[in-house]
Amino acid sequence: MRKNRETRKAEFKAAVIKRLKSLIAPCIILAIIVAGAIFIALWQEEEEPIQIVKVKGYEGEESVRVLENDRIRFELDSTTTQFTVTDKRTGDVWYSNPQNAEDDELALKAEKQKLLSTLILTYSTQNGVDTLHDNYRYCVQNQIYEIEEGEDYIKVYYSIGDVEKEYMIPPVITVKRMESFLANMSQTNAMMVQDYYKKYDINKLGKKDNKEELLAMYPILETEPIYVLRDTTKDNVKTKFEIYFGEAGYTDADYRADKELDMSVKTSDKPVFNVNVIYRLDGDDLLVEIPMGEIEYQEKYPIYYLSVLPYFGAAGIDEEGYMFVPEGGGALINFNNGKIAQNSYYSNLYGWDMAINRKALVHETRTYFNAFGIAKNNGSMLCILEEGAPYASVQADISGRNHNYNYVNAVYNITHREQYDVADKFNGEMFVYEDTLPNESLVQRYCFVDSTDYSDMALCYREYLLNKYGDAFVMQDDTSVPVAVEVVGAVDKMKQVVGVPVSRPLELTTYEEAQGIIEDLQTNGVQNMSVKLTGWMNGGVQQKMLNDVNLLSELGGKKDFKTLIDYTKAQGIDLYLNGITNYAIDSDFGDGFVVFRDAARLVSKEKAELYPYSEITYSQRDSQDPYYLLKGSLIEKMASNLVDEASKYQVNVSFDDMGEVLSSDFTEDEKVTRQDALNRQVKSLQNAKAAGQKVMIPMGNNYALPYSDFVTEMDLAGSEYTILDKQVPFYQMAIHGYVNYAGESLNLTQNFEDELLKSAEYGAALSFTFMKETLFTLQNTLYYEYFGADYDAWKDKMLETYAEYEEKLGHVFNQCMTDHDYVTDKVTCTTYEDGTRVYVNYGYEAVSADGVEIPAKEYVVIR
Repeated sequence: MRKNRETRKAEFKAAVIKRLKSLIAPCIILAIIVAGAIFIALWQEEEEPIQIVKVKGYEGEESVRVLENDRIRFELDSTTTQFTVTDKRTGDVWYSNPQNAEDDELALKAEKQKLLSTLILTYSTQNGVDTLHDNYRYCVQNQIYEIEEGEDYIKVYYSIGDVEKEYMIPPVITVKRMESFLANMSQTNAMMVQDYYKKYDINKLGKKDNKEELLAMYPILETEPIYVLRDTTKDNVKTKFEIYFGEAGYTDADYRADKELDMSVKTSDKPVFNVNVIYRLDGDDLLVEIPMGEIEYQEKYPIYYLSVLPYFGAAGIDEEGYMFVPEGGGALINFNNGKIAQNSYYSNLYGWDMAINRKALVHETRTYFNAFGIAKNNGSMLCILEEGAPYASVQADISGRNHNYNYVNAVYNITHREQYDVADKFNGEMFVYEDTLPNESLVQRYCFVDSTDYSDMALCYREYLLNKYGDAFVMQDDTSVPVAVEVVGAVDKMKQVVGVPVSRPLELTTYEEAQGIIEDLQTNGVQNMSVKLTGWMNGGVQQKMLNDVNLLSELGGKKDFKTLIDYTKAQGIDLYLNGITNYAIDSDFGDGFVVFRDAARLVSKEKAELYPYSEITYSQRDSQDPYYLLKGSLIEKMASNLVDEASKYQVNVSFDDMGEVLSSDFTEDEKVTRQDALNRQVKSLQNAKAAGQKVMIPMGNNYALPYSDFVTEMDLAGSEYTILDKQVPFYQMAIHGYVNYAGESLNLTQNFEDELLKSAEYGAALSFTFMKETLFTLQNTLYYEYFGADYDAWKDKMLETYAEYEEKLGHVFNQCMTDHDYVTDKVTCTTYEDGTRVYVNYGYEAVSADGVEIPAKEYVVIR
């Protein structure tokens, strides 16, 4: 019996052991799973630290900060950072902001806050959601700015954002001082305060307290125990504590002292932006600078746009005057003109940046000079955009739309962005932004003119150009009308080669025929010609990349080309060889172009692939071959190659794009900002001048003028936006006599009569484009812009136009334009140094003015 019990016991033990052994593997696996689950639950990927934008705080006394010289006095109110500029000659006062903005009956609260602001910024997100912040609501009201005064400047450090309100309660306080305030509170209030403060004693720290971190945040802890306000304390509790501490005798001085005990860095995910503004006086002018390298923001909230002094000089509904904008040669918008049904004015300085992609183009908004202004009361203010101008656009609007003020300002594109595709299933928009800002500045120069006449503002701009460029900007010695004659050599056309369609040059004017046209014009009395050869090499007008220069056999041999050059030299005619330097068109590996190596990049790092746009659908013509914007370094090389080629023949150089096109390049490690691109263009133009060449450019962006001898295709009138009231030759008044310029080719423009009248009014030279072939040669090509270029068809009209223009205006191209005025709404009068007056009548009826009869659609010159 006992044996049976022992046997059963042994069998039971063996069974238990066997069972336990069978559970070992599952238990180990279960333990591993549990451990893994615990590890996963407790482990978190290390979060990217929140970018900290340190917030400023104004702690100074209410005062007026002053800059002053013999001409102007600048006064900045430390409580608002708004300012006034007083012209000491006239007593006129210019205000940074409208004086009665808070009483504007039309403006909503948000608009009033903008009117009270000196900075307005727009920030964005990865989804492309744009949000506007003004520095009145998001900075000045909360006193989160600092003011620094130097010997010759005042600098304001703004922190703009939805920053948490400061409460006058101790963030950190020693135990001894806390007990003194608690003693002055009721027992209930004192107990509540203690509940929201945590006590630290260096000798009695808890297990979770990190001694080193605490000492770094609160150095006073090393010598005294302290109380620290808990981070979880809500605003409504802080509001109560302000009352409790205030009643207990807590003062502003106490608060300042306690803030200095707190070395911890408070972080917030709300967007905050640090933007600094520097004010200086430079002679008679006020300089305003925004250092871009000092702009701070969180990466996830990039600043997209920034408007500086958006309402400086703004005029109310009871004031008379106008805003001047750089549309065409200049345009005026009268105060309170009632055109609120029309769009406000907006235009990109120097046109579109071709390194920024756009899928459609309805209308090209561009201006080619860097000034705008406002005139009222007894004077005017002219703003000249200096460094950073390539990032700017000019905007203006009238009263009655959002508020009762008329204003004009510049808005800067700070960070550029590009939309990109994420996945087919994602329907939203995602954007990528520039990762850094350049170490550049945005500089605005304000000049104060003791006249409301735009002619005087133009003379002020001329003085600025003369002072800035010195010997590079000198008076011309022309004694007859300058005439730009463009001769088109070849275009490309699809031809069948062994049954295969291939693009081949189509000759329009051979080298020999070009010489014949020039000879014929000279024989018929055309003097002072500047001849531009277009489409003379590398495939024609659609020129291949300028790595090498190859003459076109279709136009003749090298001997014919050299004969043409020798003839122009012998006759004293300036010959310009035209070339494209910014783009690679119809180019491949055989032309030295490798798209992934040589094309500029967009912000998204995609190659800058460009297409022409449809005039019907406004979208890109994807069916046509693309062309490419070149990298910044290659543009310089192409320009150098063109200059070298012109030097080889001892002739002059014509840039097809420099002076008009200005583009960035976002290639990684080779980034070229638009300001860099401007500086590089200037260097290329200077190199051409240093090589002893004359330079011809299109459009005439202001930075290129001092290094140019002839500007063609200048947009004299600009776009006729409905909000504009008058077109004026502001730019032309500033540069006339110093640089020769012409509008569109008269035989290619849509309205020959109006373009000729505009040329007479604006003091422009004459321009024509010719080819020897007839227009029928251009059938089945895309070059419809040359349909009016047939020389034989236009010769007589050209000679007639030239003869009259030369007789009337040939003597004015070596002198300054001194005045311009509207005699009637259809008749203008332009005046020159020697007293010559040019009356232009755009109307359909004759007009008598100043004793002069001006026929309809005619110009009359009185000497």
